[in-house]
Amino acid sequence: MQMLRSVVFTAFFMLFTFCYGVFFVIASLFLTWRRRFALARVWGTVLLWSVRVLCRLDYKVVGAENLPKGEACIALVKHSSSWETFAQAVLLPPQVWVLKRELTWIPFVGWGIRQLHAIAIDRGAGGTAVKQMIEQGRDRLARGHWIVVFPEGTRMPPGQTRRYGVGGAAVASDTGARIVPVAHNAGYFWPRRGLLKQRGVIRVIIGPPVDPVGRDPRELNEEVQTWIEANSKPS
Repeated sequence: MQMLRSVVFTAFFMLFTFCYGVFFVIASLFLTWRRRFALARVWGTVLLWSVRVLCRLDYKVVGAENLPKGEACIALVKHSSSWETFAQAVLLPPQVWVLKRELTWIPFVGWGIRQLHAIAIDRGAGGTAVKQMIEQGRDRLARGHWIVVFPEGTRMPPGQTRRYGVGGAAVASDTGARIVPVAHNAGYFWPRRGLLKQRGVIRVIIGPPVDPVGRDPRELNEEVQTWIEANSKPS
């Protein structure tokens, strides 16, 4: 039964995202960025509701009080599932996403991502990619947008990680914007491969902001990675 629920949700997820992407691209032509993001938040809210109803997969947030108010920050988020790719739109303040530029080529969905002022990076550019991220990051933070980064660069199996990309920490060090670490255990319920979504409650932990001023980006990155990985274990 859980597999059937998972298949139904996956079909809904794909169909709804495509159809909403078409609507979003058209509607965005007449909206400001803030209103565009409000539509993106509706997309995330519907998906969180549908996975709760169809798969009995809910979530709880610990540490929401750690989100600074009236201040644009850089959120570094654990990446182990597809769940966080839409949940972040609901759980964090209005934001732009750092992602590989190929995603912006997807018809409608990718075009919608562009209209949300995403920071699209050419990962094959090596050190130049970090420079691209810093330049675009300055612009987004100056506009008051939060920046959300998946520093692992790809979804990692539960309990595993890789060295975090330094881009988010480099932007923080360059601009003085604080880093907000976000840990979760979604990968244990919604693995990166396979259709089955386990029922249960995903735990999201939002950590205290980290001040980057005067600190080396690599040292800062290691500190944040240690915290996120320590708090992304099964509850």
